[in-house]
Amino acid sequence: MKKIVFVCLGNICRSPMAEFVFKHLARKAGIVNEYVIESRATIDEEEGNPVYPPAAAELRKHGIGCDGKHAHCLEKSDYDKYDLIVCMENMNVRGVLDIVGGDPDHKIVRLLDYTDEKGDIADPYFTRDFALSYRQIEKGCKALLAALQVE
Repeated sequence: MKKIVFVCLGNICRSPMAEFVFKHLARKAGIVNEYVIESRATIDEEEGNPVYPPAAAELRKHGIGCDGKHAHCLEKSDYDKYDLIVCMENMNVRGVLDIVGGDPDHKIVRLLDYTDEKGDIADPYFTRDFALSYRQIEKGCKALLAALQVE
């Protein structure tokens, strides 16, 4: 079973969106049981808070729920727990590296690096464009799932 954690700054917008989009895609493909899929934050400012309402609403527009999800911070021990730590942007990569202390196993990646649009996923908390972030996340999750199926 492959263990994946999606990471963003506060774990209330992008990383939970990615968590639930990936679960949705894996469920549709009939392979959700092959994965442990979670999400975390690099800061503790939002610890315990639910998914940001506009992010949850964007997921619902696509038939995806996220009820019961609350923000949690990544911990140093999570490096050994997960096979892949998928960040939403370069700032998250730096935050993860600060928390876990390095990446000797090369398991810290950015989600869009699995696509032809390598780069950062826009932070909808600041841009207010939840539809754009959803499209980027969905594209990245589809590409990640395809890459994992080839492994």
